[in-house]
Amino acid sequence: MNPFQALLDAIATIELPSEAQRVFHGRGGLFPGCEQWSLDYFTPVWLLTSFQAVSDEELAPIQTALAQRWAEIAPGLPLNLVLQTRDDARAETRLLTGEVPDPHIVEAQGARYRVHLLKGLNHGLFLDMAEGRHWVHDHVAARPGLKKVLNLFAYTCAFSVVALKAGARQVINMDMSGAALSIGKQNHQLNGLISGASFLPHDIFSSWGTISRRGPYDLIILDPPSYQKGSFVAEKDYAKLMRRLPDLLAPDGHALLCLNSPKHSAAFLQDQMKELAPELSFVARVANPAVFADVSSDRALKVLVYKAPSL
Repeated sequence: MNPFQALLDAIATIELPSEAQRVFHGRGGLFPGCEQWSLDYFTPVWLLTSFQAVSDEELAPIQTALAQRWAEIAPGLPLNLVLQTRDDARAETRLLTGEVPDPHIVEAQGARYRVHLLKGLNHGLFLDMAEGRHWVHDHVAARPGLKKVLNLFAYTCAFSVVALKAGARQVINMDMSGAALSIGKQNHQLNGLISGASFLPHDIFSSWGTISRRGPYDLIILDPPSYQKGSFVAEKDYAKLMRRLPDLLAPDGHALLCLNSPKHSAAFLQDQMKELAPELSFVARVANPAVFADVSSDRALKVLVYKAPSL
C-alpha cells in the first residue's frame, strides 16, 4: 500500500469545490503516514503542501491521482497544480502543471480576496480561519451600532473585509508589512468597500499611543504569528497585548484572541488572561472548520472570545 494512501483516497472522492477551501489536512494527525501533507483549492489552482522534502517518485502517484480525479469532475479544464515544500522558516514553491492567474482572485464566504501561491510562506488568505471570519461577520451583523474595530496583525485584512461587509462603521488595520496592507487595500476594493477602513503600516509595540488615541474599540482582533523573528514571539509578546486590552475595549466590547501554534495550548492564553486582564471574561472558543480536525485541540488553531464588563 502507498504510504500516502489516505491522501490518495481523499483525492479519489473530491468534489469540485465552490470556493477556496482545504480538502485534505494531514497535519491534524488523523491520517497516519500523511502528516506532512495538505491539499488546498484556491480557485482554479490546487495547492499541494509538504512539510518535508519530497522526491519526484513520491510525488508522481499523488499528481496522477489528482489529474485523474480532475478529469472526472472538471472534464476539459486544465489541471493547475502548485507544490510548496516548507518548514517553519522557508518555503520552496513550484508550478507542477497548468498556470496560476495573475492577478489571482478567489472567493470565500461571499467575499473576494487576492492570493499569491507562488511566493512566500503564506498565500494571502488563511483557510483555517474561516470560522473566525464567520464569527466576526455574525458578531458585527448582530450589533448594528458597532462603531469601531481594531484589527492587529491585520496581514491582508480579511477580518476587516468581513467586518465592514457586516456593517461595522470603522476598522483600523495595523501590520508591520506595508506590502501585506497593500493587498489588504486591494481586497477592500474587490469587495466594493471604498470607505471605513484605515491601514497603518506600524510596529504595534511602538504604536500604543496611536492605538489608544483612536479607541476605545467595540471589537479587537489579535491574530499574531506564533513566531516571527524580530517581530513576535508568542511566549513573551502575547502578554504585552493582553495587558492593553482592558484599557482599549469599550464597555461590553469583545476581543478575539487567535494563536496558531501546536506548541501552545488554549490554556497558554486563558491562564495569562486571568492574570493580566482579569476584568475580561471568557466567552467561548470558536470551533475550527471540520476539515481542520486535529488529534489534539491544543495543537490546533486557537480562537478565543473575551468580553469586557458593562458600564
